[in-house]
Amino acid sequence: MPSQEKKRWAQLRVGLLAIVSLAVFAFLVFLLTSSKGLFERRSSVYTFLDDSAAIAEGAPVRLNGILAGRVAEVKLSGINEPNKIVRVTMEIDNQYLGAIPVDSQAAISAENLLGTKYINITKGKSATPIKAGAELMALDTREFQDVVQQGYSALASLDGIFKKLDGILQAIQVGQGTIGKLLSDEQLYKTMLTIGEDARTLLATLNSSEGTFGKLLHDDTLYQDVRGTLGRVNTAVDSLNTTIVSVNNGEGTVGKLLRDPILFDETRAAIGDVRQLLAGLNQGQGTAGKLLKSDELHSQLQGTMTRLDTLLDKMNSGQGTIGQLLANPALYESLDSTTREINGLMKDFRANPKKFLRIKLAIF
Repeated sequence: MPSQEKKRWAQLRVGLLAIVSLAVFAFLVFLLTSSKGLFERRSSVYTFLDDSAAIAEGAPVRLNGILAGRVAEVKLSGINEPNKIVRVTMEIDNQYLGAIPVDSQAAISAENLLGTKYINITKGKSATPIKAGAELMALDTREFQDVVQQGYSALASLDGIFKKLDGILQAIQVGQGTIGKLLSDEQLYKTMLTIGEDARTLLATLNSSEGTFGKLLHDDTLYQDVRGTLGRVNTAVDSLNTTIVSVNNGEGTVGKLLRDPILFDETRAAIGDVRQLLAGLNQGQGTAGKLLKSDELHSQLQGTMTRLDTLLDKMNSGQGTIGQLLANPALYESLDSTTREINGLMKDFRANPKKFLRIKLAIF
C-alpha cells in the first residue's frame, strides 16, 4: 500500500512538472512571437484606405518611425466612397495613444522596395490627442504603389543591364571581341611581348650614345650647339624687345609714324585732301570729275563708240581700203607678191650694187 501511494505521488509530480513546463514554453513562445507585452494595454484605432497594398495582419504600426502597435485586422469596409474601400484596424499601445494628435495621418510604407510593409503614422500639429476607437485620416496609397512600380521597373532595368554584362563577360571569356582576343589570343599576347621587347631595345638605344636620338641626348657638342642656337634666339628676342621699346619711344620711322603728332597731322591733312578730291570728283569738278559726271561727255563718248563700232563693221565686211586689206584675199596675195619682189630686189642690190648705180660724165 505505501508503495502504491508513492507511485501515484510520483506520477502526480511528473504531471505537474509537465504542465508547468508547457506553461513556461507557451509563455516563452508568446513573448517571442507577440509584439505586445504581457501586461501592456492597447486601444483600437481605425483608418480607411483605397487599397491595402498587400499589408498583412500583424504588420507593425509606427509613430514617426517608432514602433507603437500592430495591425489587428484588414478587411473590406463595404463603403464605395473613394479612400474608404478597405478598413484597417490598428492596436496602439496606450502609452503612445496620447501622443497622436487628431490631425495625424496614416500611410503604408516599406522598409525598402521589397521589404515588409507597415503603417507609419505621421504626427499632426493639433493639441488634441485621439481617443480609443477614433479614425485616423489616411494618405492616398496610389502614390506608394507608383513608387513600388517604379522600383520594379528600376529592378527590371538593372536585371537587363546585368544580363547584358553577363553576356559581355561570357563573350570575353570565350575570346570574342577586341577585349576577349586581348585576354585569350596567344598570338596577340606574343605580339604584345614583342612590342615590349622592342620598346626596351629602343629605350636601351636612347640611353646609349649611338644613333641620332642617342647623340641628341648624350653628345655634349650637340648640346652646346643647341644651347648656342637658343642663345641666338634669345638675342633675337632681346633685339626685338629693344625695337619694340624704341618704337614705343617714338624712335625710327615706325616710331615717328606712331608717336610724332606732326606726322599724324600731315597724314590727317592728306586724308582730308583725298576726301576733298573724292568729293570734287563726285561733284563733277575737273577733267576726271567731268569724265564721271558730265552727261554731254558721256553722249560724246557714246557717239564715238557708235562710230567706231560702225567703222569696225565696215572693215569686217570688206569696205574701204583697210577693209579690202583685211577681207580681200586677192589684195593680200598682191601685197604678198609685191613684198617678195621687193625682198628679191634688195638682195640683188646688196649682192651687186654696181649693177644698179652707174655714173656717166659727159663734157659738152
